[in-house]
Amino acid sequence: MEEIATVEPPPAPGAEQYPSLDLANSAITLPGGHSVDLLATPAAAERWLVDRGLAPAGTGLIETCATRLRSLREQVRTLFAAHAAGLPAPAAALSAVNDALTRAPAASLLHWDPDRGLYREAAHPVTQIVEHALAVLAANAADLLTGPDAERLTACGSTPCSRYLLRHGRRHWCSTRCGDRARAARAYARRTQNDAG
Repeated sequence: MEEIATVEPPPAPGAEQYPSLDLANSAITLPGGHSVDLLATPAAAERWLVDRGLAPAGTGLIETCATRLRSLREQVRTLFAAHAAGLPAPAAALSAVNDALTRAPAASLLHWDPDRGLYREAAHPVTQIVEHALAVLAANAADLLTGPDAERLTACGSTPCSRYLLRHGRRHWCSTRCGDRARAARAYARRTQNDAG
């Protein structure tokens, strides 16, 4: 995936509620054949996890960890695509998500901080931090795919966008920009059809 400098689009509808949807949308296809991967490097993947509260700042992610996060993203995207198309869930994607689910630490430990007071958090090295994040994201994807919002999960209806969203009413676009692009394409198609007829 070619990475270009761009402003990250706003979260797709549902991504704030479902971090797994946000994960699936961390690889963005843009008009003109360009794409952006928000997990392209270990530093970018760490920033993505930190921004979503899935890892502490300064975790020190390495390429192996970023690769595992990108791999889970592709498996979640595969499950979302199958679901949105009404197809059976691919066995390899199910296996990958289930594998991530089983790697979660059994318990978050109780900690004390003078500013925060008592709180629970897993305390572990980088690999375990990543495994915990993968398990949280996999559990969230499973919850989305089996919960009441599953019927609203759809792919953005604007070509070439590759993002997923939770549909609200008739809206099938992940952003205003994609909606505008889809409406413009339909209008152009009508005009060219009328001109040909």
